[in-house]
Amino acid sequence: MVDLNKKLIVFDLDSTLAESKLPIDSEMKNLIAGLLRKKEVAVIGGGSWEKFNEQILSPLDGGAELGNLYLFPTNAAAFYKYDGGKWKLVYRENLSSGEKEKIEKSINKSLIDAGFKKPGKLYGEEIEDRGTEITFSALGQKAPLSEKETWDPDHKKRELIANYLEKYLPEFSVKIAGTTSIDVTRKGVDKAYGIKQMEKYLGVPKTDMLYVGDSTFPGGNDYPAKETGVETLQVSGPGETKKIIGKIIEENMEKVA
Repeated sequence: MVDLNKKLIVFDLDSTLAESKLPIDSEMKNLIAGLLRKKEVAVIGGGSWEKFNEQILSPLDGGAELGNLYLFPTNAAAFYKYDGGKWKLVYRENLSSGEKEKIEKSINKSLIDAGFKKPGKLYGEEIEDRGTEITFSALGQKAPLSEKETWDPDHKKRELIANYLEKYLPEFSVKIAGTTSIDVTRKGVDKAYGIKQMEKYLGVPKTDMLYVGDSTFPGGNDYPAKETGVETLQVSGPGETKKIIGKIIEENMEKVA
Protein backbone atom coordinates (compact mmCIF):
# COMPACT_ATOMS: atom_id res chain seq x y z
CA MET A 1 0.00 0.00 0.00
CA VAL A 2 1.34 3.43 -0.94
CA ASP A 3 2.21 5.77 1.94
CA LEU A 4 0.50 9.10 1.26
CA ASN A 5 2.00 10.77 4.32
CA LYS A 6 5.32 11.76 2.79
CA LYS A 7 6.98 15.12 3.44
CA LEU A 8 7.42 15.99 -0.27
CA ILE A 9 4.85 15.18 -2.95
CA VAL A 10 6.38 15.25 -6.45
CA PHE A 11 4.19 15.57 -9.52
CA ASP A 12 4.75 15.22 -13.24
CA LEU A 13 2.94 18.03 -15.09
CA ASP A 14 1.42 17.09 -18.47
CA SER A 15 -1.21 14.33 -18.28
CA THR A 16 -0.77 14.26 -14.49
CA LEU A 17 -1.69 17.69 -13.08
CA ALA A 18 -2.96 19.12 -16.36
CA GLU A 19 -4.04 17.93 -19.77
CA SER A 20 -1.14 18.11 -22.24
CA LYS A 21 0.12 21.72 -22.63
CA LEU A 22 -3.02 23.15 -20.96
CA PRO A 23 -3.34 25.09 -17.67
CA ILE A 24 -4.54 23.27 -14.57
CA ASP A 25 -8.31 23.57 -14.18
CA SER A 26 -10.09 25.33 -11.31
CA GLU A 27 -10.61 22.11 -9.34
CA MET A 28 -6.93 21.20 -9.58
CA LYS A 29 -5.97 24.77 -8.65
CA ASN A 30 -7.98 24.52 -5.41
CA LEU A 31 -6.60 21.08 -4.62
CA ILE A 32 -2.98 22.17 -5.14
CA ALA A 33 -3.57 25.28 -3.00
CA GLY A 34 -4.99 23.03 -0.26
CA LEU A 35 -2.09 20.59 -0.56
CA LEU A 36 0.47 23.39 -0.28
CA ARG A 37 -0.99 24.27 3.12
CA LYS A 38 -0.17 20.74 4.29
CA LYS A 39 2.87 19.57 2.32
CA GLU A 40 5.89 20.61 0.33
CA VAL A 41 5.21 20.06 -3.38
CA ALA A 42 7.57 19.74 -6.35
CA VAL A 43 6.52 19.72 -10.00
CA ILE A 44 8.83 18.27 -12.63
CA GLY A 45 8.04 18.13 -16.35
CA GLY A 46 9.37 18.49 -19.86
CA GLY A 47 7.94 21.96 -20.44
CA SER A 48 9.90 25.20 -20.35
CA TRP A 49 9.79 27.68 -17.46
CA GLU A 50 7.41 29.82 -19.53
CA LYS A 51 5.09 26.82 -19.94
CA PHE A 52 5.20 26.08 -16.20
CA ASN A 53 4.24 29.68 -15.53
CA GLU A 54 1.32 29.40 -17.95
CA GLN A 55 0.13 25.99 -16.75
CA ILE A 56 0.58 26.31 -12.97
CA LEU A 57 1.50 29.73 -11.66
CA SER A 58 -0.95 31.87 -13.61
CA PRO A 59 -3.94 29.72 -12.56
CA LEU A 60 -2.75 29.72 -8.92
CA ASP A 61 -2.53 33.52 -9.19
CA GLY A 62 -0.45 33.88 -6.03
CA GLY A 63 -3.26 32.58 -3.84
CA ALA A 64 -1.27 29.69 -2.42
CA GLU A 65 1.65 28.90 -0.11
CA LEU A 66 4.19 29.35 -2.89
CA GLY A 67 7.11 28.95 -0.47
CA ASN A 68 6.18 25.25 -0.34
CA LEU A 69 6.19 24.89 -4.14
CA TYR A 70 9.33 23.93 -6.10
CA LEU A 71 9.43 23.88 -9.90
CA PHE A 72 11.74 21.75 -12.06
CA PRO A 73 11.04 22.50 -15.76
CA THR A 74 12.66 20.75 -18.74
CA ASN A 75 12.93 17.47 -16.80
CA ALA A 76 14.92 19.05 -13.94
CA ALA A 77 17.49 20.69 -16.21
CA ALA A 78 16.46 23.82 -14.29
CA PHE A 79 15.13 24.55 -10.79
CA TYR A 80 13.15 27.55 -9.53
CA LYS A 81 12.05 28.35 -5.99
CA TYR A 82 9.95 31.13 -4.48
CA ASP A 83 12.05 33.40 -2.29
CA GLY A 84 11.53 36.96 -1.11
CA GLY A 85 8.25 37.33 -2.98
CA LYS A 86 9.61 36.27 -6.38
CA TRP A 87 10.65 33.19 -8.32
CA LYS A 88 14.41 32.70 -8.45
CA LEU A 89 16.51 30.44 -10.66
CA VAL A 90 18.66 28.07 -8.59
CA TYR A 91 20.41 26.28 -11.47
CA ARG A 92 20.08 25.74 -15.22
CA GLU A 93 21.86 23.10 -17.37
CA ASN A 94 21.94 24.75 -20.82
CA LEU A 95 22.77 22.77 -23.95
CA SER A 96 25.55 24.15 -26.14
CA SER A 97 24.84 25.29 -29.71
CA GLY A 98 26.77 22.25 -30.99
CA GLU A 99 24.72 19.86 -28.86
CA LYS A 100 21.47 21.43 -30.05
CA GLU A 101 22.50 21.16 -33.69
CA LYS A 102 23.44 17.49 -33.31
CA ILE A 103 20.14 16.69 -31.55
CA GLU A 104 18.02 18.43 -34.18
CA LYS A 105 19.83 16.68 -37.05
CA SER A 106 19.44 13.32 -35.27
CA ILE A 107 15.72 13.88 -34.76
CA ASN A 108 15.26 14.51 -38.49
CA LYS A 109 17.29 11.40 -39.37
CA SER A 110 15.28 9.29 -36.92
CA LEU A 111 11.98 10.48 -38.37
CA ILE A 112 13.10 9.34 -41.82
CA ASP A 113 14.36 5.99 -40.48
CA ALA A 114 11.08 5.40 -38.61
CA GLY A 115 9.00 6.20 -41.70
CA PHE A 116 7.31 9.11 -39.93
CA LYS A 117 4.64 10.80 -42.04
CA LYS A 118 4.33 14.48 -41.31
CA PRO A 119 0.78 15.61 -40.52
CA GLY A 120 -1.19 17.56 -43.08
CA LYS A 121 -1.31 20.44 -40.63
CA LEU A 122 1.37 21.28 -38.08
CA TYR A 123 0.31 23.25 -35.00
CA GLY A 124 3.30 25.32 -33.95
CA GLU A 125 6.90 24.11 -33.72
CA GLU A 126 7.70 20.48 -34.46
CA ILE A 127 11.18 20.70 -32.88
CA GLU A 128 11.41 23.15 -29.99
CA ASP A 129 14.61 24.48 -28.44
CA ARG A 130 13.93 24.87 -24.72
CA GLY A 131 17.50 25.86 -23.89
CA THR A 132 18.14 22.94 -21.58
CA GLU A 133 16.23 20.45 -23.72
CA ILE A 134 15.15 19.80 -27.32
CA THR A 135 11.60 18.50 -27.70
CA PHE A 136 10.02 16.85 -30.73
CA SER A 137 6.22 17.14 -30.95
CA ALA A 138 4.72 15.08 -33.76
CA LEU A 139 1.74 17.38 -34.41
CA GLY A 140 3.37 20.60 -33.23
CA GLN A 141 3.58 22.19 -29.79
CA LYS A 142 0.10 23.71 -29.96
CA ALA A 143 -1.90 20.83 -31.41
CA PRO A 144 -5.46 20.34 -30.08
CA LEU A 145 -5.68 17.81 -27.27
CA SER A 146 -8.32 15.79 -29.16
CA GLU A 147 -5.87 15.18 -32.01
CA LYS A 148 -2.89 14.51 -29.74
CA GLU A 149 -4.69 11.89 -27.66
CA THR A 150 -5.50 9.74 -30.71
CA TRP A 151 -2.14 9.99 -32.48
CA ASP A 152 -0.03 7.61 -30.36
CA PRO A 153 -2.02 6.32 -27.35
CA ASP A 154 0.10 3.15 -27.00
CA HIS A 155 3.43 5.03 -27.47
CA LYS A 156 4.47 2.66 -30.29
CA LYS A 157 5.14 5.40 -32.86
CA ARG A 158 7.35 7.33 -30.47
CA GLU A 159 9.10 4.20 -29.21
CA LEU A 160 10.24 3.48 -32.77
CA ILE A 161 11.52 7.04 -33.27
CA ALA A 162 13.16 7.04 -29.82
CA ASN A 163 14.97 3.76 -30.58
CA TYR A 164 16.64 5.34 -33.63
CA LEU A 165 17.38 8.53 -31.68
CA GLU A 166 19.15 6.58 -28.92
CA LYS A 167 21.47 5.05 -31.55
CA TYR A 168 22.36 8.48 -32.94
CA LEU A 169 22.59 10.14 -29.52
CA PRO A 170 24.13 7.66 -27.04
CA GLU A 171 25.52 10.56 -24.99
CA PHE A 172 22.04 12.06 -24.43
CA SER A 173 18.89 11.07 -22.56
CA VAL A 174 15.89 10.34 -24.83
CA LYS A 175 12.46 10.03 -23.19
CA ILE A 176 8.86 9.71 -24.39
CA ALA A 177 6.76 12.50 -22.88
CA GLY A 178 3.20 13.81 -22.86
CA THR A 179 0.97 12.56 -25.67
CA THR A 180 3.01 13.26 -28.83
CA SER A 181 6.47 14.33 -27.61
CA ILE A 182 10.00 13.06 -27.18
CA ASP A 183 12.38 14.99 -24.89
CA VAL A 184 16.16 15.03 -25.34
CA THR A 185 18.47 16.28 -22.59
CA ARG A 186 22.07 15.69 -21.60
CA LYS A 187 22.76 12.16 -20.37
CA GLY A 188 21.90 11.98 -16.71
CA VAL A 189 19.69 15.06 -16.78
CA ASP A 190 16.28 13.48 -16.35
CA LYS A 191 13.76 12.91 -13.58
CA ALA A 192 16.19 10.72 -11.64
CA TYR A 193 18.52 13.72 -11.68
CA GLY A 194 15.57 15.78 -10.45
CA ILE A 195 15.02 13.48 -7.46
CA LYS A 196 18.72 13.80 -6.56
CA GLN A 197 18.52 17.60 -6.83
CA MET A 198 15.48 17.62 -4.54
CA GLU A 199 17.45 15.64 -1.97
CA LYS A 200 20.35 18.08 -2.33
CA TYR A 201 18.52 21.42 -2.38
CA LEU A 202 15.40 20.65 -0.35
CA GLY A 203 17.02 18.37 2.20
CA VAL A 204 14.33 15.70 1.79
CA PRO A 205 15.50 12.08 1.44
CA LYS A 206 13.85 10.08 -1.34
CA THR A 207 12.37 7.79 1.32
CA ASP A 208 10.21 10.77 2.36
CA MET A 209 8.99 11.55 -1.18
CA LEU A 210 6.00 10.32 -3.17
CA TYR A 211 6.20 10.63 -6.97
CA VAL A 212 2.97 10.84 -9.00
CA GLY A 213 3.14 10.55 -12.80
CA ASP A 214 1.45 9.10 -15.89
CA SER A 215 4.56 7.65 -17.60
CA THR A 216 6.32 5.47 -15.02
CA PHE A 217 6.59 2.61 -17.55
CA PRO A 218 10.01 1.68 -19.04
CA GLY A 219 10.91 4.31 -21.66
CA GLY A 220 8.49 6.86 -20.22
CA ASN A 221 9.90 10.13 -18.95
CA ASP A 222 8.75 9.36 -15.38
CA TYR A 223 10.54 6.00 -15.33
CA PRO A 224 13.96 7.41 -14.33
CA ALA A 225 12.36 8.76 -11.14
CA LYS A 226 10.95 5.32 -10.38
CA GLU A 227 14.38 3.77 -10.91
CA THR A 228 15.78 5.84 -8.01
CA GLY A 229 13.66 3.79 -5.63
CA VAL A 230 11.35 6.67 -4.71
CA GLU A 231 7.80 5.49 -4.01
CA THR A 232 5.67 6.10 -7.12
CA LEU A 233 2.04 6.18 -8.15
CA GLN A 234 1.06 5.74 -11.80
CA VAL A 235 -2.03 7.73 -12.82
CA SER A 236 -4.17 7.72 -15.93
CA GLY A 237 -4.58 11.51 -15.96
CA PRO A 238 -5.51 14.60 -13.93
CA GLY A 239 -8.80 13.05 -12.77
CA GLU A 240 -6.98 10.29 -10.88
CA THR A 241 -4.41 12.78 -9.58
CA LYS A 242 -7.20 14.88 -8.08
CA LYS A 243 -8.42 11.86 -6.10
CA ILE A 244 -4.92 11.25 -4.76
CA ILE A 245 -4.45 14.88 -3.70
CA GLY A 246 -7.87 14.79 -2.03
CA LYS A 247 -6.86 11.70 -0.05
CA ILE A 248 -3.57 13.29 1.06
CA ILE A 249 -5.36 16.43 2.26
CA GLU A 250 -8.03 14.33 4.02
CA GLU A 251 -5.44 12.17 5.81
CA ASN A 252 -3.61 15.25 7.06
CA MET A 253 -6.84 16.85 8.27
CA GLU A 254 -7.59 13.69 10.25
CA LYS A 255 -4.13 13.77 11.85
CA VAL A 256 -4.61 17.41 12.90
CA ALA A 257 -8.06 16.59 14.30
